[in-house]
Amino acid sequence: MAKQPRIIVGQVAAITGAARGIGKATAKALAREGVKVAIGDLDAELARSAAQEVGGGAIGLGLDVTDRPSFQRFIDEAEQRLGPIDVLVSNAGIMPLGQFVDEDDLTARRMVDINVHGVMFGMKIVLPGFHARGRGHLVNIASSAGKGGFPGGATYCGTKHFVVGLSEAVRGELRGTAIEVSCVMPGLVNTELASGVGDARAVKKVQPEDVADAIVDALKHPRFDVYVPRSIGPITQVLNVLPRRGREVLVRALKVDRVLAQADPAARRGYELRAALSEPGLEPGSEPKQLSETSP
Repeated sequence: MAKQPRIIVGQVAAITGAARGIGKATAKALAREGVKVAIGDLDAELARSAAQEVGGGAIGLGLDVTDRPSFQRFIDEAEQRLGPIDVLVSNAGIMPLGQFVDEDDLTARRMVDINVHGVMFGMKIVLPGFHARGRGHLVNIASSAGKGGFPGGATYCGTKHFVVGLSEAVRGELRGTAIEVSCVMPGLVNTELASGVGDARAVKKVQPEDVADAIVDALKHPRFDVYVPRSIGPITQVLNVLPRRGREVLVRALKVDRVLAQADPAARRGYELRAALSEPGLEPGSEPKQLSETSP
């Protein structure tokens, strides 16, 4: 007999990077389920606008996930206005693409700060409250890139491997408690982050709403591995049991190795520039995939 889904009506969820894309779609999906939502984003005005669009009492707040005091203020205000956090969805992330040897250090550092520290800070901030209340759910948005290395996105893949490993380790530490951890591993999602990126043979792009629905389902039916689409799960399992040469042959046959490496720079220019300008200390470099130090 199937387990009854958990009731999430009335819970409070904090979502990072939620003014657009997957985060915004997740905020809408949770609000429809009766969850009170706090939208955090570096663009505070856009976060407030997204909250108005989401409705259901959602609030929008400024948030820099790379700055722990900023993250603490976000959680504190969300709890003051909505109540104790039940769910943290760590969604904020960036994906500059290009050959590893051409990537400047500031680009790599920015990715690590957002994709790695931005997840760690949030988990460390909310876990004491989860322990005190004896409940809670961490939802970390990783990527199918966290299960393999894809040319053209070396540092991005590394950050997502970290999120998968971190999530697995923390889940082990929380065994025996009522605190859940879910690791969401989408393929390519039709958002600005994936602009100019083509499809692989086996896995087509999904919509942000597909990821949002999977997150809602994982909250109702807790599980760690959340693949979107679900077909990525069996493909990953097959790749994991093959010897390295076999894995590489299959990856090439599916053209997965070309997806990031052959992204269209012109189509990605707007996204790459916005990712660069998300840090006041950085300005766009001569190529969209790079960030350079500001001129004195």
